[in-house]
Amino acid sequence: MSAAPTPGTLYLVPTPLDHGCPLQAPLTDALPQGTIEVAARLSHWISENARSTRAFLKRVAALVPLAQPLQAQHIQQLPHAIHKQGDHRRAGTWDARPLLAPALQGHDLGLVSEAGMPAVADPGSSVVRAAHDLGIEVRPLVGPVSMLLALAASGLNGQSFAFVGYLPQEASRRATRLRELEAWAQQSGQSQLFIETPYRNAALLQALLQQLRPDTRLAVCSGLTLAQQRCTSLRVADWRRRSAALTADLSAQPAVFAIGP
Repeated sequence: MSAAPTPGTLYLVPTPLDHGCPLQAPLTDALPQGTIEVAARLSHWISENARSTRAFLKRVAALVPLAQPLQAQHIQQLPHAIHKQGDHRRAGTWDARPLLAPALQGHDLGLVSEAGMPAVADPGSSVVRAAHDLGIEVRPLVGPVSMLLALAASGLNGQSFAFVGYLPQEASRRATRLRELEAWAQQSGQSQLFIETPYRNAALLQALLQQLRPDTRLAVCSGLTLAQQRCTSLRVADWRRRSAALTADLSAQPAVFAIGP
């Protein structure tokens, strides 16, 4: 009877933050050589979006030859239902363990999202939990994490912060949620970070300027790691005076919003 193969490793592979942007920066501006080389030698993937994963691997292949041709890459896609709902809850409606079968067969496996670090402001945490439960080693690779880049550039409290994901789209529910987050930030000093789909960025900014107190600090960081990146952190009163000049091209860039005292 043959022994079971030694499990492979689950690599958390970060990707550049320019997904969906009109212009892309060189891959080496966002990822170190070591991360690129690991991505090149993997041939089994768990992906937020298979199409964007193939586009990422094409960029990798332009720098380091892939161990397997693009057509031979094994890419499993995460269920679409968890993309915005998240997969962090202990009792989920689906089992991530079958996606890890290649690792149990001895293959190294990459977990990748469309932009940034998988499982941070992106789906994938259920895959990581399942890997730990199955005894599969998990290794995060070095690359950009938009939340931390924005927090560092905001001037807000980097010792205590929370990422709260997407805010409600309906105006009254969004206003209520903003007031809750602002009250907690003022009471606790904890920075509150959130995001929006790029084409709704301008609408969210206007809601922030309408709902927040004049003395609350609002930071908006867009196009992070790109040549056109912009990070602005001002009191809401100052934003209101200068908003026309500060919102140019905001709808075309992924952005992170943050508020705090």
